Amino acid sequence: FAGKCVHKLHRNLQSAAKQPPLIQPPARLSTAPQEAVLMRIKSSGSSAERLSQSKSMVLQESDLPKKPISRHRRNQSQHNASVAGGGVAVFEPLVELNGEHLNVAKISESGKKQRKNWTLMWSVLTSDQMLFYKERQQETSLKTGSKPDVLQLCGAIIEWTTEKSSRKNVFQIRTNTGSEYLIQADSYATASKWYDAIRKAVDSSTKLPLRRSNSTEYLPRHGSLPSHGSASPNAKQRNPVHRRSINMFGSSKLKHSASDSTDKNGVKNRLKKFITRRPSMRTLKEKGLIKDRVFGCHLLTLCEREGTTVPRFVHICLDAVDKRGLDADGIYRVSGNLATIQKLRFIVDQEEDLDLDQSQWEDIHVVTGALKLFFRELPEPLFPFRFFQPFVEAVKIKESKLKVQAMKKLIKELPQPNQDTMKLLFNHLHRVLHFSRKNLMSTQGIGIVFGPTLMWPELDAGNMAVNMVYQTQIVEFILIESQDIFNLDRK
Repeated sequence: FAGKCVHKLHRNLQSAAKQPPLIQPPARLSTAPQEAVLMRIKSSGSSAERLSQSKSMVLQESDLPKKPISRHRRNQSQHNASVAGGGVAVFEPLVELNGEHLNVAKISESGKKQRKNWTLMWSVLTSDQMLFYKERQQETSLKTGSKPDVLQLCGAIIEWTTEKSSRKNVFQIRTNTGSEYLIQADSYATASKWYDAIRKAVDSSTKLPLRRSNSTEYLPRHGSLPSHGSASPNAKQRNPVHRRSINMFGSSKLKHSASDSTDKNGVKNRLKKFITRRPSMRTLKEKGLIKDRVFGCHLLTLCEREGTTVPRFVHICLDAVDKRGLDADGIYRVSGNLATIQKLRFIVDQEEDLDLDQSQWEDIHVVTGALKLFFRELPEPLFPFRFFQPFVEAVKIKESKLKVQAMKKLIKELPQPNQDTMKLLFNHLHRVLHFSRKNLMSTQGIGIVFGPTLMWPELDAGNMAVNMVYQTQIVEFILIESQDIFNLDRK
C-alpha cells in the first residue's frame, strides 16, 4: 500500500511539472531591489488529488513585470513595515511634524566644538532627518541660497540635558558623524512633543523591523540572517532558499558573525557596569579630583561659595589695574596674548594661589583680557536677561533726570552680588577716565568694549546691530552718571 502511494505521488509530481507554473505577485511590492514572491504549482487532477507546494524564490529585477512606478506618497515604502500572517505587508505611518519655530544651537561639527549661539530656526522633521531654515518662507523656496541645515537622524543619539545650557527644556542630538545640536522650546509641552517625535524617527531610521512570513521574529536592518541569534539552526536547515531572500537587506560588507555580536554584547555589559559603579560628582569633589570652576560659574553661586558679594578674582584684577595700568595705552581696548590669558584662567579654575605681581603677568593687557573673559563666560550676564529690555526702555528716556532715576531704580532691583560687582566695576572705570589723556580711553570707547561684555539678550532673534547700540549707550550713560547712580564720593 505504501508503494502504491509513493508511485501515485510521483506521477502527480511529473504531471504537475509539465504544466507552466502560475506565479501570483504579492498584494504590495516593496521598493527593495529584489523581491521574494510566492509561486504555487497546481496539478491537473481532481480536487481530492490536488497537490499544492509553496516555496520562496528570488526573482531578479529583469524578471519582474514592468509596471509604472507610482510617485504618490501612499505608494512609497515606509520604514516601519511588517509582514502579516497572510503575506500582506502592513505599513505604519512615519512620524513627521510640520514646521515650528525652535531655538537651535550647533555646538559641535564633525567632532570640533563650536561657540554656542542660539538661533530661532524654522524646524521640520521628516522620516530620517531634521531640516532647519532661517526663515519659514525658505521651506518652499527653490533658491540655491536658501538651503537648510540638515541633521541626519540615522544612528543619532537624543537625550535631555541640563549641563550644556542654563535654559529649560533643552535636549541634545548627537549624530553619527560627531555633530551635536541643542534644541530648546519655551514650552515644556512643545519640547516634549518634538523630543518624542525625533526619538521615534531615530529608532525607525536606525532599525528596519521587517518580519518573516512564517515567524514573529524581527530582523535587524543592517544584519543578515547568519548574525540573527534568535533563529534556531534547524530552521536554517529547513529553509535554505529563505536565507537567500533575506540577504537582500544587507550587503556583503555588513555581514557579522555570531562571535562579533557576542563580543559587542560583552563590551556593552562592561560599559554598563562601569557607568553604574562610577563615583558621584559629590564624591569626586570631596576627594579633590574635581574642583568648582570660577570661569563659567553663575555669579550668585560663585559669591555664595566664596562668602562674598563680589568675586575674589574681580577684586584681584581691578586692584592690579589700579596699581600699574591706569595710564597704559588702550587699557581694556588692546587685547593681550590669548595663550597667557588661558593659562591665567586655568590657574584660577584650579584655585591655585594667584599673584598678579609675578613677571609672567607683567603685561597688564593679559589681566584686563582675563577680566573681560570672566564676564563674557558668565551663564547669565552681569545685567540679567530679564532686565535687558527694561534697561533699553530706560535709556530711551530723553530727560536726563528721569533717565537717571529709572537706571537707579533698575539697579536697586538687581540681586546683591550684581549690584556690588557693578558698583565696584563702574567706580574703577570712572578712575580710568581720569587718565584718559594717557590711556586714550573715552566714555564711548569703554561703552563699546563693555557693552556687549556686561549685557546681552537671552535670544539672538533680534537685530544684533541695534542691540549693540543700546548696550553701548546703557554702559556709557551709567559710567557718566555713576556718581549719582551709585552714590559715589565726588573726589
